[in-house]
Amino acid sequence: MDRATSIDASRALAVGSVLALVALGLAWELWWAPLRPGGSMLALKVLPLTLPLTGLLKRRLYTYRWTSLLVWLYFAEGVVRATTEPSPVRWLALVEALLSLLLFAACAWHVRTRLRSPAPSAVAP
Repeated sequence: MDRATSIDASRALAVGSVLALVALGLAWELWWAPLRPGGSMLALKVLPLTLPLTGLLKRRLYTYRWTSLLVWLYFAEGVVRATTEPSPVRWLALVEALLSLLLFAACAWHVRTRLRSPAPSAVAP
């Protein structure tokens, strides 16, 4: 896979993972298994995930770096809730942990690809 294709694929995977985590978090806390009937304020936990979307879409390397650190909070929540909650919620928590790992892998792949091979220069020497 060439550099441009790898960067585009990692970007698509990262953005897709963030959007999937946001959708999962909202659906989980508002409809599927809220702490209280009718939804809970825990749905606000997805707000930090909306912050990196602009930077991810614009391929800002710094955003990919700090998003790869932010995502571990969601992975930790998924693992804790998967081991402590009853069965229906356990599956949602496992999906959250898997999506978090996917987002981390996409961010790491993107950063590694961009730092390993320099962009071709526009002007030939």
